[in-house]
Amino acid sequence: MSLFRRDYAGASADQLIPPRPATGGGAALVTNETALRNSAVWACLRLRANLISTMPVDLFRKVDGIQVEVPKPTVLVTPGGAEVEMPEWMYSSQFDLDRSGNGVGLITAKDGLNLPARIELVPCSDVTVRMRKGKKTYRIAGTIYQPEEVWHEKQYTVPGLPVGLSPVAYAAWSISEYLSIQQFAMDWFRNGAVPSAHLKNTAKTITPGAADEAKVRFKAAVAGRDLFVTGNDWDYEMIQAEQAGADWIAAKSFGIGDIARFFDCPSDLIDASVSGSSVTYANMTQRNLQFLVMSLGPAVSRRENALSRLSSRPRFVKLNRNALLAMDPQTQASVISTRITSRTLAPSEARALYDQPPFTEQQMAEFDRLFGKGTTPTPTTATPQAGGTPS
Repeated sequence: MSLFRRDYAGASADQLIPPRPATGGGAALVTNETALRNSAVWACLRLRANLISTMPVDLFRKVDGIQVEVPKPTVLVTPGGAEVEMPEWMYSSQFDLDRSGNGVGLITAKDGLNLPARIELVPCSDVTVRMRKGKKTYRIAGTIYQPEEVWHEKQYTVPGLPVGLSPVAYAAWSISEYLSIQQFAMDWFRNGAVPSAHLKNTAKTITPGAADEAKVRFKAAVAGRDLFVTGNDWDYEMIQAEQAGADWIAAKSFGIGDIARFFDCPSDLIDASVSGSSVTYANMTQRNLQFLVMSLGPAVSRRENALSRLSSRPRFVKLNRNALLAMDPQTQASVISTRITSRTLAPSEARALYDQPPFTEQQMAEFDRLFGKGTTPTPTTATPQAGGTPS
């Protein structure tokens, strides 16, 4: 995202946002787009956007203190128009939120309550936010827009800053190092580049002029991927190749863990655990719960608050976090059985979790014959249909 401008005293943007690394000295230029060449950046953004975008979006209101679901407006079903449904829209906006700290879209239609009815997302790289005399305007692809024409979500905010901070900008040095390492490897295997070495004549002492001539001939042959012909008097020793390879592997390994911390995504979840660290969980549910509470929870709450602005108060949006907490079948059956026994869940509600209708009278009679009259059937005594899983 292009950074904002403002005309009042205080910390300037360049004091709050670190400058991107220069291209000189071998450092790779890092932008929102080039950062995606780093597999760790891509994996972190993809995982977070995948999970949040697939959480069902529900709209509620409180009636006598009870949370009651109400029909959703079109903007919470197809926010980007008929061809852009909620999961796709949520994925795209979450991807930008996590890498640039901002998600921006143009409000192209409104409903009868003057609330947004359609929001077309735009690339954050096309957006500049201006603050002048306390008034905020947006410049998108060269056109000026007023705040009421723009949908703007932000995260990673600091006081007095009208935009969210960009993790990519702050992680630029780590990402730049990783991209530079990748470029080194590409040059090595593709262009025949070699690290510093020792070319030695074992037969005689050579003059500086002869040494320079031999060096020029050797470098020309290597650069052109040609053969370098010698007699029995030249030795070539790659004195830095082994160390360079070790440094390359170490930098790639630790760079991934550093990037994962910037994007609040545990490295083990993107198959990039750092050597020497170990995290174990009793089951998948505990791991997912830890990730939801510590990493995704705050982002989900911010999105719920933002999406609630798309409907009239006192209605509010909730993302169904239970969709992330998938349990193994044995744990799931135990939890459902306990809830039925403690009378916090009815058998018909348990059946609905498996997309099955309530028991029929014939089925109830069958339970009576098998287990005795008055026995309450539970999911542990009534196996779900093949392929059924709780929603």
